[in-house]
Amino acid sequence: MAHSIQDFKKALIGGGARPNLFEVAIPTLPNGVDFGGTEGQDNFSMLCKAAALPASNIASIDVPFRGRIMKVAGDRTFDTWTVTVINDENFAIRNAMEIWMQKIGQYGDASGDTNPADYMVDAYVKQLKRSASATGFNSATGGGLQAAALYKFYSIFPTNIAAIDLSYDTSDTIEEFTVEFQVQYWTPQGPQEAWQ
Repeated sequence: MAHSIQDFKKALIGGGARPNLFEVAIPTLPNGVDFGGTEGQDNFSMLCKAAALPASNIASIDVPFRGRIMKVAGDRTFDTWTVTVINDENFAIRNAMEIWMQKIGQYGDASGDTNPADYMVDAYVKQLKRSASATGFNSATGGGLQAAALYKFYSIFPTNIAAIDLSYDTSDTIEEFTVEFQVQYWTPQGPQEAWQ
């Protein structure tokens, strides 16, 4: 069936989702890890420069039968989740991530938290719409922007904090670093749910 540009315009709701309209939150951190209170939580959401909506993976299992392969559904797997953070001069977010990893595995020996509940927390990533909410400012939906989608990551913990390269040759840039989290699983949430 042939479609016109008018049909395409109607199908492209809201002018299309924009990858730069998003917000990331880690509402609670393990004991002893802190971004700097409520203000630090807000700073993390603002300084989290890049993230990803999660991929959905279900492996297939090949079952041979008389010279043919039948594919059946296997197990669901969950990719690691990586965020990119802009570094400020206080190193508040990087320090918090380093302390979090220190709790998991000490620098000097193999000790660390052994109870997963002590170092795993939940996180959220929210895709925002370009249209403002009818009620104006709403911190649960990213200011005046409405949420188009919300994903909750369960029981995450950091396993890699990337290096920050230092060089006399680098100017007119701001430091940033990535943090890689392991994810037990994730679920899509209703788009208007608050960070819970």
